[in-house]
Amino acid sequence: MASRERSAGILLYRYADAGIEVYLGHMGGPFWAKKDQGAWTIPKGVIDEDEDPLVAALREFAEEIGTPAPDVEYSHLCDVRYASGKVVTVFAAESDFHVTEPDSNTFEVEWPRGSGTMHTIPEIDAVAWVTIDEARTRLVKGQVPALDAILAL
Repeated sequence: MASRERSAGILLYRYADAGIEVYLGHMGGPFWAKKDQGAWTIPKGVIDEDEDPLVAALREFAEEIGTPAPDVEYSHLCDVRYASGKVVTVFAAESDFHVTEPDSNTFEVEWPRGSGTMHTIPEIDAVAWVTIDEARTRLVKGQVPALDAILAL
């Protein structure tokens, strides 16, 4: 049996007047362009074979946001499992990170499907600090358990 894909990501959090806020990225591309609910993600990506998950999470944050993750102490927050079986290892850190416009890496996609027209799109096209309540509706469903883990800190 083939192993399931594993990813690792960074969930930054901070304390604000409205409570705890988390730093999320909006997924790029035409499928997500006009969506808000379920269209945001923890900056994350695939763990290469034999790669340390925190190293992968830091690399992926830099690729998706366009700048290195803050130089702070990270701790393993949780592992979340998608319905597909994919596992995302989430690391968390408190930081008041100030990047408001991502400079994400890109990928090619045919859109509309079957048209033969290729577009270069960013993996992340927007970022925002949002409250835990906002994040519950914005995050892709499989990552929502990470919010409960943040509250348990």
